[in-house]
Amino acid sequence: MTTASANLTNRNTRTALIFAAVAAAMLGLGFASVPLYRLFCQVTGFAGTTQRVTEAEADTVVATSKVMTVRFDANVERGFPWEFRPAQIKDSVTVGARDMAIFTAKNLSDKPITGTATFNVEPEYVGKYFNKVQCFCFTEQTLQPGQEVRMPVLYFIDPAILDDKDAKDVESITLSYTFHPIAGETANGLDRTGSGS
Repeated sequence: MTTASANLTNRNTRTALIFAAVAAAMLGLGFASVPLYRLFCQVTGFAGTTQRVTEAEADTVVATSKVMTVRFDANVERGFPWEFRPAQIKDSVTVGARDMAIFTAKNLSDKPITGTATFNVEPEYVGKYFNKVQCFCFTEQTLQPGQEVRMPVLYFIDPAILDDKDAKDVESITLSYTFHPIAGETANGLDRTGSGS
């Protein structure tokens, strides 16, 4: 083999390895994109994603004199056989003070149904200041046929909102939930293949 031929073979091998490494990195990024996007939303409040805090973190927050209105919105995915609603449509809350909202859910079907709630706040840019200490949305919820339950949300609005030039004048925040069937289960209690769950 000539030197020129050996150099060409080495370059081709190196190019193939680079392309293989890039392809492997893109595949890995594809698998990591959902958790990374979720983490990004949780950290920044992007798209109205609320924050999750511990009791200990909540205990360090000092209430202010500022009062805001929080409105509550409850929805279910089309065909999902639950009735889901807030116990009250709105509440006046003190920024920095913990408050509780109650939602009720009822399974209208004759089968046990497991659902999970997605959530966001409006305006979206205040999501990073809306903190949940406890929420039914942190876990899947299973309701037996005809069962009705009360679902609490313990939350507070971070006083840092008052230092944000874009958010300090917000008077009202809407907290919205939508319940969906868990993956593999459709609204009527059958799995996605059509067989019973």
